Amino acid sequence: MIANRRPRPTSDDRELRLWKVGRALTITFAAAVLVAGGIFYGLVYLLDFQEIDTTKKLDAKTLFDLVKLSFGVVAGAGALVALVVAYRRQRVDEAGANREATRLHTERFSQAVDKLGSDSPAVRLGGVHALAGLADDAPNDNLRQTCIDVLCAYLRLPHTPDPGTAELENHHLYLALREVRHTILRLIGDHYRRPEGTHHSWQGCDLDLTGVTIDCHVDFSDARFTRGTVTFEGATFSGGTVSFNGAAFTRGTVSFSGATFSGGMVDFGFATFSGRTVLFADATISEGCSVSFGNAIISGGSAYFGGATISDGAVYFGDATIAGGTVYFGDATIAGGMVTFERATISDCIVFFGDATIAGGTVTFDHATISSDCTVTFRDATISGGTVTFRDATISGGTVTFDHATISSDGRVYFMRAAISSDTVSFNGTTISGGTLDFSDTTGPAPAGLLTAVGSPVPTTVVLSRAWAPIP
Repeated sequence: MIANRRPRPTSDDRELRLWKVGRALTITFAAAVLVAGGIFYGLVYLLDFQEIDTTKKLDAKTLFDLVKLSFGVVAGAGALVALVVAYRRQRVDEAGANREATRLHTERFSQAVDKLGSDSPAVRLGGVHALAGLADDAPNDNLRQTCIDVLCAYLRLPHTPDPGTAELENHHLYLALREVRHTILRLIGDHYRRPEGTHHSWQGCDLDLTGVTIDCHVDFSDARFTRGTVTFEGATFSGGTVSFNGAAFTRGTVSFSGATFSGGMVDFGFATFSGRTVLFADATISEGCSVSFGNAIISGGSAYFGGATISDGAVYFGDATIAGGTVYFGDATIAGGMVTFERATISDCIVFFGDATIAGGTVTFDHATISSDCTVTFRDATISGGTVTFRDATISGGTVTFDHATISSDGRVYFMRAAISSDTVSFNGTTISGGTLDFSDTTGPAPAGLLTAVGSPVPTTVVLSRAWAPIP
């Protein structure tokens, strides 16, 4: 849930801070005198007047000039008074217009919410479009956010499962009400694609989709999540594709923590993450569902899968560019699923599998490039019945560490044809018990601690590079 949200300042807050007339006039006159005096003395200084001639007699011309000056001062004072009064009148008119707009908005809001509670799906659909229109035309950000909150709350409401075609009338009702929910999701995607600050744009607003069920295609492609909080915590993705293809995530958090992915795909292909975190903590990815970051750019942002369970599903970072960000799988369980970084470019970042359990699943960095102070860590991980592959990978300037990991039973670690620079891969303190390691045709020095972990004689399940030890 989105909690402790601070209300955005509105024009109403500023309208109630008008000064009293006397105070406003006093300050205005004082400012006018100071400005006039400053200009006068500035001109005197610029024109280099050293002294002013004086006369003992007051002639008619001088007297007439003084009279004109007096009338000018009076006229200027009157103009200042008129200006202050006109300003206050304009502000009062604006406040009245804003109050009227707010009143009309409230009336329309009540009517739209009444439609959402109708028994007729068609009327509910009209209420959805009415609320979306109200959000577009809201006098201030708080009223816009209220409309969006109601639409999100409708998605969070429990709904009756599909009774099937055996109950045809109820089945048709279910399909009609599902169309209402799908329309809300479509409208949200449409409004987040519009440039921030333009009419109909909802960028910067919060989206609370906690616990919703998404069983359709949802298009968030090319959307811009630049501010605000977006949460899908505890949501269920049971069908269709939720596409964030080409979307931009900057500042803030998008959370899928605790979500269940049991069908379909969440696609972040070609998305850009900069200074923003995407959370998949404790999520469950199973039954052929996948989360794809293919060709994504993670720069200063992070993707967090801490504690997630990946079972018969897939998390795909293929061809992604990860520079300066973090991809975190700490404490995750990969059992029967796949996490792939094939052909990814990884630099100046951390890819963390520390304390993860890889049992029956696969983590692959095949053909990846790991360089420039990047760290890929499997420290303290347990690889049992799972596979970790770095086939044809280039590890240059980065670090891949399996320190204190346990590779046992049917665990497999493959570095075939990988290119390793000095001190970039380490197996310090690793326990190898019944697992398979294959470094055939690997170039570069032996990883630190590997030969000690393997022991002598070399087990038949371990294949080392020719340059490190004779092949049995």
